[in-house]
Amino acid sequence: MILHSLSTWSALAAHYKLIRNSHMRDWFDPISDLAPTRADRFTVTGGGLTLDFSKNRVTDQTISLLIQLAQETHVQARRDAMFIGEIVNPTERRAALHTALRASDASAPYAAQIKAERIKMAILAERVRNRQWLGYTGQPIEHIVNIGIGGSDLGPKMVTHALRHFAKSRIRIHYVSNIDGVDLQGVLEQINPEKTLVIIVSKTFTTSETMTNACSLRDWFRRSGCTSDQLVSHFVAVSANLQEVVRFGISPDNIFEMWDWVGGRYSLWSAVGLSVMIAIGPKNFDQLLKGAHLIDEHFRYAPLEHNMPVLLGMLGVWYRNFFGSQSYVVAPYSQALYFLPAYLQQLEMESNGKSVTLDGHIVDYPTAAVVWGEPGTNSQHAFFQMLHQGPTIVPIDFIISLTPEHSLPGHHEKLLANCFAQSEALMLGRTEAEAKNIVGCKQASLVPHIVFPGNRPTNTILLDELNPQSLGALIALYEHKTFVQAAVWNINPFDQWGVELGKILGKVVESELISTSSVDLRNHDSSTRALITRARESATLKSGIVC
Repeated sequence: MILHSLSTWSALAAHYKLIRNSHMRDWFDPISDLAPTRADRFTVTGGGLTLDFSKNRVTDQTISLLIQLAQETHVQARRDAMFIGEIVNPTERRAALHTALRASDASAPYAAQIKAERIKMAILAERVRNRQWLGYTGQPIEHIVNIGIGGSDLGPKMVTHALRHFAKSRIRIHYVSNIDGVDLQGVLEQINPEKTLVIIVSKTFTTSETMTNACSLRDWFRRSGCTSDQLVSHFVAVSANLQEVVRFGISPDNIFEMWDWVGGRYSLWSAVGLSVMIAIGPKNFDQLLKGAHLIDEHFRYAPLEHNMPVLLGMLGVWYRNFFGSQSYVVAPYSQALYFLPAYLQQLEMESNGKSVTLDGHIVDYPTAAVVWGEPGTNSQHAFFQMLHQGPTIVPIDFIISLTPEHSLPGHHEKLLANCFAQSEALMLGRTEAEAKNIVGCKQASLVPHIVFPGNRPTNTILLDELNPQSLGALIALYEHKTFVQAAVWNINPFDQWGVELGKILGKVVESELISTSSVDLRNHDSSTRALITRARESATLKSGIVC
């Protein structure tokens, strides 16, 4: 499939030229009882979520053409292949069955295996939550330390933070991912070894960052008086490498499975989410899965023109490939969703940051956009100036819950007001005439400075309330949006070969840094040689940790 040769692609390119100078404010008709408004036509619901995409630079014809493009690029067929377990990750010869982890049908792929693992998770979680899991001195667990990186960290951390109002306050959940010792040291200063349970999450159990942190934490336990035999009370693992986990010193009874048919950034629904289940409890974890499953069903069966993941994905294609937008902003108006932009950075950029098609050809069109963002209203006082008046068009996803997670009066009304007002201001802008009315004749020189071009595209995603079910739905929505775009771009969203080269070279450089003898650096470029040499001359370098 050559994307540029598709008839719908050509039609979209021609359509873009026709409407690129149109302004959205002209498309919003006066309120009428005779016909649906633009907001009515461009709002869809599903899985407990509402998507208002009316403030986008699209017409009914645009949406029709984008849906045709989805059909012409076989989005439906690829979606169906994913759900039934066909190999959709051809470079690794794997299925991608993260949807099976939250399926309610007993006939779904691997249903019995998934159920057994979830029961095992629930037993451990309840033992910890009910003060039945005891440390080496007989103390109940009060601290959970999750050690992982990438998908083994970002997803669970984001969900635990987002649902902290559902968590057991007695148990504190800590996440350690960075190989920078400052990350681990900060956690060590907060925890008590007698009351701490460590979850090591690594599919291979060889990931450098994860195993360095795990070994340092194990040594810390030993220095605190915990013997090697007693460590079994303080370490569990989520991994596919049973042999390495046992060699580390973890009991086989405390090992949870990771499967090769679930990619890391899609894995929080599995035992990778053990820390989440401990925090919010098995019943709330089930609700998280239920919300994701509702969106799975919506994605599978809703008509494309009313299908939220399809619409969100195709709007992203519209701006990336026709408007040339290089990034988009995720602006959750919820402090609880603080880590959502970081989670989506990995989900979308690691999945779709590819320049080779499924059949091995170099793409000649842009793929993944850069994802960035911060919670509102903080972001309004940081980078929204550029979004309003900068020369670059950056689409924005606003996300907000209609119900607050707190009882403080007056706060949520202001939060809602800011969220809705920002999308309106970005769409409307301020004309020169409006600016002149504001400043008057005496300050005419200010007019250019307070003109806003407007016409800046936004989506608004509404949750009735932020709870496990709605969060599960929100995450699944973005998972499937990512898949839709990968299908259109004809790329593989389930591998990440670009991560590997840095890992390989990192091991080489590390061995050269800590070597006590002279090393041959001629294989490196002059810059890297100079950096290694300067670092070797530092007196602070020490040999690596041996596990």
